[in-house]
Amino acid sequence: MGAFLMTWWLGFLTYLLLTAGSGRLLWLWSGEEVVCGVVVGLAAAVLGSHALGSATGRKVLNPWRWLKAAAYFCGPFFCEMAKANVEVACRVLTGHIRPGIVRVRAGMGGDDPKLVALANSITLTPGTLTVEAPRGRDVLYVHMLAVPKGLEKRSEVEAREVFGFFDCPEWIRRVMR
Repeated sequence: MGAFLMTWWLGFLTYLLLTAGSGRLLWLWSGEEVVCGVVVGLAAAVLGSHALGSATGRKVLNPWRWLKAAAYFCGPFFCEMAKANVEVACRVLTGHIRPGIVRVRAGMGGDDPKLVALANSITLTPGTLTVEAPRGRDVLYVHMLAVPKGLEKRSEVEAREVFGFFDCPEWIRRVMR
């Protein structure tokens, strides 16, 4: 029952957050929006409370985990993304590209949620795209706009080598503990 109520509450609050400014109730919502928020929260609770009731679901609600994720996205990931944007712009302007697909050893121990987080971090970084993440295996296939010299001769690279300054895979492991 606790998972159901928590899911309803989160769904209701999310709906209210997304519709703020739509009416005069508390200067933010109309009465219809509040009623609709209750219904949307109930629908979310009926459809998704089993996920928050599981051990994994409870881990998602841990505030310490949210702080670590915010630190990762605002720190190392943002710096990697900014660096990659500048690098991609320079490569497009100069024409110095060496496209290729590289097999990346993720180092996530076959943990699919961590692997998905790493694949998303790679894909969101300009100049790289995760093209395949075989289920149950600890590898990713990544298309790179500019494969560094010598990397094309190796059969597999470490995930940290895809990023420049920071060890983003280690950050992902810390956040997803």
